[in-house]
Amino acid sequence: MTGPRDIHSYLADFDDIPGTRVYTAKRARQGYHLNQFAMSLMKPENRERWKANERAYLDEWKMTEEQKQAVLDRDYNRLLDLGGNIYFLAKVFSTDGLSFVQAVSTMTGMNVEDYQAMMIAGGRSPEGMRSLKANAEKGSN
Repeated sequence: MTGPRDIHSYLADFDDIPGTRVYTAKRARQGYHLNQFAMSLMKPENRERWKANERAYLDEWKMTEEQKQAVLDRDYNRLLDLGGNIYFLAKVFSTDGLSFVQAVSTMTGMNVEDYQAMMIAGGRSPEGMRSLKANAEKGSN
């Protein structure tokens, strides 16, 4: 029987999952203002202000410059790394007129048709790289 596990090493294991960003309390704190900005786009008047001048609208929010640039670049993977919640970020791509499938396909490097076909077929295969650390260790041998 082992003793209690250190919470920090437990949470660090989440960062070892290839292609996945687990939305932890740390990410929630990091992305609080980013996610509040995204949720503001639920109101039509805010969407109009956003469309009129994205940078000016972003500057009203207490976000990091890196978060603001990732929003302007529509770099959804980076936004997830910076604390974005995909369900909140959906307000951004919906405002751009994109469906969830269209936006998420940009996060995979696939075109919409290939992404949709992959998902209909059951998603990505569970075979292959299962750990970033283990893959790095293999590469250094």
